[in-house]
Amino acid sequence: MAAPDALIAAFIPASAVVAILFAVFLWKRVAAIQMTGGRVLSSQNGREYLLEEEQRGGEEEIVAKAADIQKSISEGASSFLATEYYYLGIFMVIMSVVICSLLSIVTPEEGRTSADELRNGVFSTIAFALGGATSILSGYLGMQIATFANARTAVEARKGIAPAFMCAFRSGAVMGFLLSGFGLLNLFLAITIFSKFFGDDWKGLFEAITGYGLGGSSIALFGRVGGGIYTKAADVGADLVGKVEKDIPEDDPRNPAVIADNVGDNVGDIAGMGADLFGSFAESTCAALVISAVSSLGKEHDYAGMMFPLLISATGIFVCLITTFLATDLKPAKVIAEIEHTLKMQLIISTLLMTPVALGVALWSLPPEFTLSVPSSSPDKPFDEKVVKSWYMFVCISTGLWGGLLVGLQTEYFTSNRYKPVQDVADACRTGAATDIIFGLALGYKSCIIPTIVIGVAIYVGTSLAGMFGIACCALGMLSTLATGLAIDAYGPISDNAGGIAEMAGMGEDIRERTDALDAAGNTTAAIGKGFAIGSAALVSLALFGAYVTRAKIDMIHSSILDPRVFAGLLLGAMLPYWFSAMTMKSVGKAALAMVHEVRRQFNTIAGLMEGTARPDYKRCVAISTQAAISEMIAPGALVIFTPVVVGALFGTQCLAGVLAGSLVSGVQLAVSMSNTGGAWDNAKKYIEAGATEHARELGGKGSDCHKAAVIGDTVGDPLKDTSGPSLNILIKLMAVESLVFAPFFYNCAHGQGLIFSFFGIA
Repeated sequence: MAAPDALIAAFIPASAVVAILFAVFLWKRVAAIQMTGGRVLSSQNGREYLLEEEQRGGEEEIVAKAADIQKSISEGASSFLATEYYYLGIFMVIMSVVICSLLSIVTPEEGRTSADELRNGVFSTIAFALGGATSILSGYLGMQIATFANARTAVEARKGIAPAFMCAFRSGAVMGFLLSGFGLLNLFLAITIFSKFFGDDWKGLFEAITGYGLGGSSIALFGRVGGGIYTKAADVGADLVGKVEKDIPEDDPRNPAVIADNVGDNVGDIAGMGADLFGSFAESTCAALVISAVSSLGKEHDYAGMMFPLLISATGIFVCLITTFLATDLKPAKVIAEIEHTLKMQLIISTLLMTPVALGVALWSLPPEFTLSVPSSSPDKPFDEKVVKSWYMFVCISTGLWGGLLVGLQTEYFTSNRYKPVQDVADACRTGAATDIIFGLALGYKSCIIPTIVIGVAIYVGTSLAGMFGIACCALGMLSTLATGLAIDAYGPISDNAGGIAEMAGMGEDIRERTDALDAAGNTTAAIGKGFAIGSAALVSLALFGAYVTRAKIDMIHSSILDPRVFAGLLLGAMLPYWFSAMTMKSVGKAALAMVHEVRRQFNTIAGLMEGTARPDYKRCVAISTQAAISEMIAPGALVIFTPVVVGALFGTQCLAGVLAGSLVSGVQLAVSMSNTGGAWDNAKKYIEAGATEHARELGGKGSDCHKAAVIGDTVGDPLKDTSGPSLNILIKLMAVESLVFAPFFYNCAHGQGLIFSFFGIA
C-alpha cells in the first residue's frame, strides 16, 4: 500500500529536527565537563574516575593552561573562517549573478516559455545560495564544536581512556547529527516552498533544486582547499623545524607553529570535511531527484515515490542515533586496544541496521513498478522505457551501503598500524626516508584495487536495475549512515588536538600515551571517512553525468569514445586532477616554506625560546597560514569552477561529456592513492613513536634515525592526505553538478555544438 503523502511530508522534517535535538543533547553532555582542577572532574555512566595526576599536584594550573590553549586555538580558527567566509560570500554573490543571468537568457525549448526559463534561473540561484549557506553553517558549527571539545578531551584523558573516548566521540557525533539534520531539513523546505511556484512542473522544480548541490560543493571546494593549505603549511613547518631540526616533541609549546598546526586541524579536517560530506549528500539527493523527475514517478506526480531519496536519509538518522548510543553509553572503549574496534563496530552495526530499514522504505514509499527513461541501443529512438520494481531500489541502496563498508574496512587495513601494510612502511624507515616513501607510494597504489572494483560493481548493479537512478541510489546508500560516518571522522581531529593540548599543558607521559592512542585510531577513521567521500563522489558524479547527458540532449548513439570531441575531452578531463593536485601541493609547499623560515627565525632570534623561558610569537605563524590559505585557494578553485563553463560554451556538450568522464576515472584513483598513502605514512610514524610492540621498539622510538625518516615520510604525505586527495572528490562532483545546472545554457550555444566549432562551421 502506498505511503500517505501527509505522513511523509511530516516524517522527513521531523527526523531532521530529531537529529538536531539529539546533537544538542550530546553537546550538553560534553559541556558538562568542567574545565577546573580537583580530585574528580566529572562522572561518566554513574562512575567517578580519580585522577592519576593527583599526586603530582598543580591540577588547577594544568587545566587552566589547557583552557587557555583551547581559547587560542578557537580564536585562530574563528579568525581564519571569518576571513575565508568573507571572500566566499563575495564569490557566492558573483556566482549567483552568473547562474541567474545565463539560465534566464536561454532560448525556451518546445513547450516552455521565456517566463519558465526566467523562473528556472531565479530559483536555481536561490537553491545555490541556500546550499552554499548550509555548507558554510556546517563547516562553522563543526569547527566550533571541535575547538570546544579539544581541551575537554585532554582533561578527560587524565581519568582514563573511556572518559576521553566518550568526550571525543560525542563531540564528533554532535557535528554528524547537526549536519545531517540541517542538510535534510533545508533541502526538504526548499522543495516544499519551490513547489508552490512550479505547480505541476516537477521536472523544472527538481532541475532548479540542483543548485542546492552546486552551492554546497562550491563552498566545500574552497573550504577543503583553503583549510588543507592552512593546516599543512603549519604542520609541515612545525615538523621540519621542531621534530627534525630541533629534536623536540610534535606539540612542544616552544615551537612557534604549534598553535597554527592545531588551528589547522579544525579548519581543514573539521570545517572542510563537514562541508565536503554535506556536498556529497546534497548532490547525490539532487541527482536522484532530477533523474526520477523524468520517470513515471515524476510524470504521475507520485509524491511518496519522489521523496524516496529523502526518506532514505531520514531513516538513516534514526539508525545512526541508535548506533551512537553503543559507543557513547553501552560499550565505549575502555582500554587502548578497544578504540579502533569500537569505531569500526559503529560502521558495521549501522550498516547491518540500515539494510532492513532500506527494504522497508523501498516497499513502503515506492509503487510496485514504475518506469524510467534509459538510453536506447536503437538508432530509431534515443530512449527506451525501463520497468523498475520497488525491491530493485532496495538492492541499489544495499549495494552502495555494503560497498561503502567494504571500502571503509579495506581503508582501515591499509592505514591502521595494527596491520602489516603500515608496519612494512614503518620497517622500511630502517634504511631512511627514501625507502619509507617508496613503500608508502606502493601501498597507496595497491589500495586503489578494492575501491575501484566496489565502485564498478555498484555501477553495474545500479545501471542494470534502474539506470542512472540506480547509481544515484547506490551513492545514497553509501551516505545513508552519514551521521555515523561524520562522527568517527570528526573524532580524529578532536583527538589529535587533545593530544597537542595535553603536551602543551604539561600533562605527563601517561596522559599523552592515551591521547596518542586516541589520535592513532583517529587517523584511521579519518582515512575511512575520506574513502567513503571518494566512493560516494564517484557514484554521485556518474549519476550527475547521466542527468547531464539527458538534459543536454546528447545523442548517445552517435557519440562514441572515438568521436574526436569526446576523446579530446577525455584526455583533458583525465589531466585535470593532476593539474589541480600540482597547484594545491605547490601551494602547500610555498606556504610551508614561509612557515619554516618564520619558525627558524624565531628560534634564532628569540632569546631563551629553546630553553623554554621565552614565549614564541604564535600569532605570526597563524597569520602566515591564514594569508597563504586565502591567496592560494583561488587558482585551484577557479580551475574547477571555470572549466565546465569554458568547455561547454566554447567546445560543446559532447566535449564536456568527455571531460567529465575523464576527470572521474583518473580523479578517483588519484584521490584514493593519495589519501591512503598519506594515512599510512602518518600511522607508520605513530607506530614507531608508540613502541607498543617488540617490532616497534626495535625500530628505535622517538628521536631515532628511523623515527626521523618516518617524520619526513609523514611530512610528504600531509598535503596528499589532507589537501590534494580529499579535494579531488569535490573536483569530480562539482564539475558534474555545475555541468548539469548549466546544461540548458550549453545546449543553447549553437545547439550544443559550442561557439568555437559553430563559428568555424565544423559540424
